[in-house]
Amino acid sequence: MKNNNLHLLVIVFLSLFLGFTIGSNQQLIFNATSFEISSSQKLKRFIQFIETNYVDEIDIDSLVNTIIDNSISQLDPHSVYIPKEEMQKISEEMQGAFVGIGVSFFMEQDTVSVVRVLEKGPSKAVGILPGDRILIVDQDTLFGKNRSSASIIKILKGKPKTVVQLKIYRKQTKEYLNFDVERGEVPIPSVYGYLLTDGVGYIQLNRFAETSGIEFRKTLSKLKLKGAKKLVLDLRDNPGGYLHVAKEISDSFLSKGKTIIITQSNQGKRESSLATEGGLFEEGQVYVLINDQSASASEVVAGALQDNDRARIVGRRSFGKGLVQQQIPLGSGDAIRLTTARYYTPTGRSIQRPFNDGKEAYYDEIDKRHETGEIQTRDSLPINDSLKFTTPKGRVVYGGGGIIPDEYVPGTLNLDQEWDNYIIRSNLVNHFVFLELDKNRLYYNFKSKKDLIQKPISNKKLLLENLEIYFEQQGVPVNMKNESLILNSIKSYMALQLFNQEAFLEIVHSQDEFIAKTKELLKQKPLD
Repeated sequence: MKNNNLHLLVIVFLSLFLGFTIGSNQQLIFNATSFEISSSQKLKRFIQFIETNYVDEIDIDSLVNTIIDNSISQLDPHSVYIPKEEMQKISEEMQGAFVGIGVSFFMEQDTVSVVRVLEKGPSKAVGILPGDRILIVDQDTLFGKNRSSASIIKILKGKPKTVVQLKIYRKQTKEYLNFDVERGEVPIPSVYGYLLTDGVGYIQLNRFAETSGIEFRKTLSKLKLKGAKKLVLDLRDNPGGYLHVAKEISDSFLSKGKTIIITQSNQGKRESSLATEGGLFEEGQVYVLINDQSASASEVVAGALQDNDRARIVGRRSFGKGLVQQQIPLGSGDAIRLTTARYYTPTGRSIQRPFNDGKEAYYDEIDKRHETGEIQTRDSLPINDSLKFTTPKGRVVYGGGGIIPDEYVPGTLNLDQEWDNYIIRSNLVNHFVFLELDKNRLYYNFKSKKDLIQKPISNKKLLLENLEIYFEQQGVPVNMKNESLILNSIKSYMALQLFNQEAFLEIVHSQDEFIAKTKELLKQKPLD
């Protein structure tokens, strides 16, 4: 028995000895347990050892990206890893501009077909028109090659002031034309506005980009010159953006010294941001529209105006994001967006929803608002009396999960109906409208934007029949019973392609329950 034990001990000893001594980093391994190192040093050593000692060749960049992504996924739902492939698009959207020729297009029959020529872009300046086909770019043939839209965009974009030669087929006149277009900065607007009614301005803010503050002030100033003394600020479906821009826009409505937002760092330090003097709209009724996709910076603005008794919030409970992120470059074009602080509205409430059950449950909660009945009735809102706060004028507001509106807009749709309406308002109809316009653009030659908005569509029956066929061809089942909404959508996309976003909004809003509710409120007594 002793001999067997001794034999086993020798085998174990030899195994350990061979395991430690084979290789080039014996000293590193022997010393690994002799002293304490930080977690970051441990991770660095791990990567270095794999890089120099792993038996097979391995893509270290891919491994590191995976480690970072997995690590970030263990944090809150809003801390994310952004690979370089996504960074350019995000950067352009948040900077409010890109460098290119300034067109939007569909790939139609494997050909680049111009849908819109963007305002203040290079293509507009040289006379390119909607409906034009871009056939060749710098002797590179684009048609008939099964190219993706992403690859076309890459070809059309480039460095500022570089000239691109385009060969275009103009279907309207059956001409082949040549254009030399100098690439330039093309704005990506985030703010649109028009007069909703006499004396009432409407502004849609779709994100808080770097240029949004400037765009907002210009749009608001124009509306005031047109006689706007009341304002509707639409933050529906606005996912947020830069915090400093949210502060800037909130400041436009608040008098000097009013609290805009309170932020708290991971060290527990609190800082309050205060309004300055000379805001563009410190007086006059304000209504802020929100829904369940209004998040982050949108909630900062809505919370600031609600808590300071400066606006009525109209709509449905907002997303519920009360965390602040900082974007940190990692090198090689990658970045992480890391939560570095919490924020609180001026009354001191946090509107961050709980995320203890994981990211999937956190994001699923938005869809489950239909199941709980919250979309249909205000009575189903999850209000926590222990998170009750009071504004300076005595209004009760709540924390714990989004901004709860002062004036609720209930939904009457089930999920199937909502899906139908989503499709009816989607880019599919935008594509259908392009095809219809492309058949005969002279038929849709409206004298002005006002002419299109005021006139009913003349060929309703044919359009409805063609759209139903189009949906069938796309394999998208849609209930076509709501003819009024469908025709409104068709007309709005005509306005977008023939005129601009403001014309699109004016038509859409004629069948918008949030706008209808706001118009009712505008007739009532102002907010005390």
